[in-house]
Amino acid sequence: MTWVTGVFDNFLGFPLTPPGMEVLDGRKSCSSLGAISKSLKVPRSSVQTIVRKYKHHATTQPSYRTGRRRVLSPRDESTLVRKVQINPRTTAKDLVKILEETGTKVSISTVERVLYRHSLKGRSARKKPLLQTSHKKSRLWFATAHGDKDCVLFGEMSYDLMKQK
Repeated sequence: MTWVTGVFDNFLGFPLTPPGMEVLDGRKSCSSLGAISKSLKVPRSSVQTIVRKYKHHATTQPSYRTGRRRVLSPRDESTLVRKVQINPRTTAKDLVKILEETGTKVSISTVERVLYRHSLKGRSARKKPLLQTSHKKSRLWFATAHGDKDCVLFGEMSYDLMKQK
């Protein structure tokens, strides 16, 4: 088995730290895993993983992963969710524009999928906003002002009543 010297990448894809290089050097000098872990003050399992990876693949570079990488980072997703929770009338189109300002290009369906994953299932803006306290007060004022009238006729009902007389 030949040992390649130089800069290695470990199995996680990060550059191998000097202790990681020392793990391979320690293994080259036939030291035990326990002795290497004690001298470097790293867990034995970490030493074992690095050595096993090198023995099996003859490299410590990360292996390829299957599937497509996510377009949005967890931070982007939480930003979208926060925007929708603050303003429920925000549309998916508006959220796409917000993401494009930050430099991330996504489709509307991607934004909808992210919101659905976070249990926000409305895809269009809320047409009728919730009643505010000022609305309730004005409705109460209207009801008390017009509540003393005997007969109020509205819509088709009034047309039918007029027809009968």
